[in-house]
Amino acid sequence: MDGGAAESASPISPSNFSSQRHFYVAVDRLQFKMETLVDLLGMAGRRPRLPMLVCCNSRDDLDAISYALSNLSYLSATPLYSDLAEADRTLVLDKFRQATIKWNRNAILQSEDKNDTENEEQKSRVVVATDACLPLISSGEAPVSARVLINYELPTKKETYMRRMATCLAADGIVINMVVGGEVVILKGIEESSSLVIAEMPINIFEIL
Repeated sequence: MDGGAAESASPISPSNFSSQRHFYVAVDRLQFKMETLVDLLGMAGRRPRLPMLVCCNSRDDLDAISYALSNLSYLSATPLYSDLAEADRTLVLDKFRQATIKWNRNAILQSEDKNDTENEEQKSRVVVATDACLPLISSGEAPVSARVLINYELPTKKETYMRRMATCLAADGIVINMVVGGEVVILKGIEESSSLVIAEMPINIFEIL
């Protein structure tokens, strides 16, 4: 398991994320979690070039998620490992930042070419990471500004949740929290301590981007 990454040195206020929207999706059983993630990303794949980041807590889950997404034709998924060489890490993050720039530039045209999902340029972009791999803003790394942040696993600390938002999510992006069973209690605690509103995910989640 990856150890906890160094948290941002600067305090993060919920007011900084007032335009971001937070949702949760309840998963009946742990064994259905990966299937639910693939279904979510299948819905997202209808939006060409959509930049998303999936956050998990361990190297094992990072490997499992990356494997599950590797053969999906409608998205391009890249794992971000904590032991990547610096040049490789920079390349992964820079490519993702470029994808977010293209999304912002072409947002009005997203409805076009819906039938061309096999084209590499049309694929949704996904980076899979643990907290140990996220950009270190306190060290000068720029955030990646994903349109969608999926918390495949909830962090146990409010500070980690806020750091994921600060380093991974666009100012008006969407957070989707996947919760199983007793994790609802953890989510409620994060919601109350962070002064956030975390609503049940609507079916048309990716149409409101």
